[in-house]
Amino acid sequence: MSETTAHMALPFIMAAQAQKHVTHNEALRLLDGIAQLAVLDRDLTDPPASPAEGARYIPASDATGAWSGWDGSIAYWIDGAWMRILPAAGWLAWVVDEAVLLAFDGAAWISTAPTVLQNLALLGVGTTADPANPFSAKLNAALWTAKTVAEGGTGDLFYTMNKEAAGRDLGLTLQTAYVTKALMGLFGSDRFRLAVSADGSSFFDGLIVDNATGIVDQPRLPRFKGHTNYDNYVAVDTWTKVGINNTDYNDQGAFDAGNNRFVAPVAGTYLFGATLLYKVNSSTNARMRGRLVLNGSTEVRGSRGEISGAHASESTALWLQTMAPLAQGDTVELQGTFRTADGYFAADHTSFWGAKIG
Repeated sequence: MSETTAHMALPFIMAAQAQKHVTHNEALRLLDGIAQLAVLDRDLTDPPASPAEGARYIPASDATGAWSGWDGSIAYWIDGAWMRILPAAGWLAWVVDEAVLLAFDGAAWISTAPTVLQNLALLGVGTTADPANPFSAKLNAALWTAKTVAEGGTGDLFYTMNKEAAGRDLGLTLQTAYVTKALMGLFGSDRFRLAVSADGSSFFDGLIVDNATGIVDQPRLPRFKGHTNYDNYVAVDTWTKVGINNTDYNDQGAFDAGNNRFVAPVAGTYLFGATLLYKVNSSTNARMRGRLVLNGSTEVRGSRGEISGAHASESTALWLQTMAPLAQGDTVELQGTFRTADGYFAADHTSFWGAKIG
């Protein structure tokens, strides 16, 4: 018959044993040292000089003094002396100074933190996950970093998102106060889209990349092309706004045909161009001139041009082109004049165009 219990090696009181209280107290002492096991430290190699009664430790490797050879054991200070308790596989110990839970695997103490999590229904980090958001995190920073070659990885990092079919949606939703302000991804097709919104319900595509061709489109880019639908008479030496009163296209309504001018919807760098086609009035020796004017009064530098000499009516043309940095609300208009003799800027073929490029 064994004299100790099977798992904790607590001593039994034997039949006809004298001083039974000694054995009983020894069993209580061991039980008190083992049950609800919490050790103060597991990194010490030297026993502390003045341990508190009942203090427990896991001696570190190559421990010295009273702990020599006790690596992985439990050192228990009781009745003024160190007691060695040998753990068994499956014992748990809370390490107070680290706030971690360890398990003894029969040879060493190992972390109880799982190394594998599979098929979780919900996971919340700093918050509570729910069926609508089965993975939820509430935090101020997150890091994904590549496993290095030295660690057995490749040094690369790929974050893969996949959708079932081209007609489904896949993307990132960017919100302020839980109101969606931007979407980025593949929405309803395999074309890459970047869309923005002021209210979370109406969205505007700022960028679209065709996945089949790589062609980039900016659907909301301010751009226009306009023309005059009547012959504009202009007197000699009189700079006159050309009546560009029709548009072939006018994205974002940037061109004000009623006032014959472009109005910058946002600040940026714009590219402008114009064609002035000459139509004779009384003399083909008119010297045709053209320019672009900022805010009705300032000539845009680099935009002026002139053709001198005899002109062929409705064949002679002047082309202008320049870039200009504009503030929101700035206006640009096309002006023309003649020297020597008056004339017309011909209908339909006299045009003005521009687009935001930066």
